[in-house]
Amino acid sequence: MQIVGSTLRDGDSPQTLNISEYPADWFAARYREDRQGGGHVIKLGPDNDDAARSALAAWPGGLQVGGGINAPNASDWLEAGADKVIVTSWLFPTGKFDSGRANELIRAVGAEHVVIDLSCRRVGDAWRVATDRWQTTTATRLGPDLFGELAAYCSEFLVHATDVEGRSAGVDRDLIAKLADWTALPCTYAGGARQLGDLDLVSELSGGRVDLTIGSALDLFGGSAVRYEDCVEWNRVQASSASAESQC
Repeated sequence: MQIVGSTLRDGDSPQTLNISEYPADWFAARYREDRQGGGHVIKLGPDNDDAARSALAAWPGGLQVGGGINAPNASDWLEAGADKVIVTSWLFPTGKFDSGRANELIRAVGAEHVVIDLSCRRVGDAWRVATDRWQTTTATRLGPDLFGELAAYCSEFLVHATDVEGRSAGVDRDLIAKLADWTALPCTYAGGARQLGDLDLVSELSGGRVDLTIGSALDLFGGSAVRYEDCVEWNRVQASSASAESQC
């Protein structure tokens, strides 16, 4: 299912753009065939565990899983086949980062297996962490201090710009440029991608330090603006270029 992230509300049905006829493990198998690792399996509601587990089983070690992840269950998801677990809300129980919980998490699975998702909403000239399936906008602002503090507890960051997520109306250029300055860890941005050229745009805005994930615009998810095969080829060209540079 492809949804508009900003319409998620407990008790209400979100706005959907596409409901696929294929199960989660079909997509995982496709990624595995094309060697497109690091994909996100996000459980955005109840009763999604079985679907998530089927996707992870289709490509053990190839995907990351998020949604309801905490220290007590994180190792279970790694055992189910996840390469890394993605955590947001559990680390911000009162709207502020809880280092005690973060330490508990890395004791359970190690920082190398943790991705911290700093989903956010734009408030004035700042971006604030959004939790509880993006329904709660906290007072915690994204910035170099926050990323610096959290870097000890993860191996990469995932940032959903929830204001534009699922709308295919353009990426948040200001946020992408700032992410490149705020963290040296691998970082993936999600939200608003609408054309293949956005892959180049994000690379240019971030100096090649931020990756882009494409959702609703992708034909694989019911969109029409971006071909999955073209994205696979773009990734292959980038990987080939990086390999050639490393040998120079």
